[in-house]
Amino acid sequence: MLTRVKSAVATFMGGVIAGGGGAGGDHSTGSEVAPKFPYGRPEFLGLSPDEVECSADHSARPIVILKESKRLPWSTGYAEVINAGKSTLNEDQACCDVLVVKRRLPGSSAMSSWGPKARRRSSLPNGEVLGLRESLANNDDLAFHYWGLFDGHAGCGAAVVASRLLHHHIALHLQEVMEILCTPDLQPPTCLSEEPVRWQHQHLNPNHRALSRAVSLRGAAGAPGSPGVPPTRFFAEKKVSHESLVVGAIENAFKDMDVQIEKERAVYNTSGGCTALVVLCLLGKLYVGNAGDSRAIIIRGGEVIPMSREFTPESERRRLQFLAYMQPHLLGNEFTHLEFPRRVQRKEVGKRMLYRDFTMSGWAYKTIEDNDLKFPLIYGEGKKARVLATIGVTRGFGDHNLKVHDSNIYIKPFLSCCPEVNIYPLGQYEHDIDDVLVLGTDGLWDVLCNQEVAEAVTCFLANCDPDDQHRYSMAAQDLVMKARGVLKDGAWRISGDRLGSGDDISVYVIPLVHCNELY
Repeated sequence: MLTRVKSAVATFMGGVIAGGGGAGGDHSTGSEVAPKFPYGRPEFLGLSPDEVECSADHSARPIVILKESKRLPWSTGYAEVINAGKSTLNEDQACCDVLVVKRRLPGSSAMSSWGPKARRRSSLPNGEVLGLRESLANNDDLAFHYWGLFDGHAGCGAAVVASRLLHHHIALHLQEVMEILCTPDLQPPTCLSEEPVRWQHQHLNPNHRALSRAVSLRGAAGAPGSPGVPPTRFFAEKKVSHESLVVGAIENAFKDMDVQIEKERAVYNTSGGCTALVVLCLLGKLYVGNAGDSRAIIIRGGEVIPMSREFTPESERRRLQFLAYMQPHLLGNEFTHLEFPRRVQRKEVGKRMLYRDFTMSGWAYKTIEDNDLKFPLIYGEGKKARVLATIGVTRGFGDHNLKVHDSNIYIKPFLSCCPEVNIYPLGQYEHDIDDVLVLGTDGLWDVLCNQEVAEAVTCFLANCDPDDQHRYSMAAQDLVMKARGVLKDGAWRISGDRLGSGDDISVYVIPLVHCNELY
């Protein structure tokens, strides 16, 4: 085991993985099986096949931006660039849309969506076409803006599927609570009955079950004080905010997306896995959901407001170690859940060495035993840290087939699809034209810190014509250029002669001034 783990680690530390992607292990689902969706660049870019091919030049690495600012709401800016050879294809994917969640009526579709074009197709997570809509939502509908970035690894399949379907999963879960969201003073009922709406099941992905009219627990059980009914205190209910209902919809949508990818493995070739960073603009608030190592920040008046945090083997060490401690069989008797400052050698058995486990944020000494000679659950540091010597991210979709090199130890139990959702109250602030939300995959943040990005965007927009509708796309292009750098002596270098990013880079620059008009 030690030999093959050393071999796997050496490969990953070098940063070049056979087959591309950077996650390693066995992702194969059979080349004879077709993907659910063909590979391509984001639909809103409007690239021709020739332009897609040109964008995949790993030596020139041309930066791709929007041709028409009206293709995205609010003149959102977007730019991307392919990696420097790490994988054949650009494994980043992006999606942007405006969706309308409609109230359920017998025989009606679940939701509709429209984009910058007058006509835009929408589909359920199982791929059914819902039809076309040419008008905006009426007062009985719930509309939300959506942006998403998906950073793939070991193939682009999971990223492509998530970019096409995740927002529809979110819409389905929002529909379950839209009656409450659209009525400010209404509290969510504790219990719902499913019986009256069996007709709806034919429209939904099997992962979803439609909800129906509220039935009060108190009403179902009888009035407090009646024979056999517990005292009132047993019926006390927690107050549930509207924001938490939206957060729950996003969280459940992420879980459903991952379950769908897993269930469809036998039908479609969905390669690898992906991280996910999404933003919803709904009812006067921004909801930023992150599962992975992409990042979102708000730049308001030159100030940086972090809207997400990265999930990596180091940042999630305690969760991973606790899982391994509770279910040691997941380690295959080949790894240890304990962490040491360096690899333990056999000659150190019986001696004392610093260590830490899931209960500790600091370090302490322990006497080394034979079990401590096993390979650590988390190996490496910073961007080179790996879970089970295999993968450098801990949240996202896919990776259901991923195993430790030359073993039957699956990685997926340690990988979570659950996002962390942060909320920004748009209505509490007046935003000017230079206040923006920046979303970027890790290719951007690996080489630029929050402050560098904020200074670059603020400086660029300050020198742009306020009436130029392309200003945000040009700001996104400027960020990608700063992170990619220029080719110099065979390497991509940025300011200060630092190494630039050799990864795929995708960036949104979303102006917040339009929020003033909506809310």
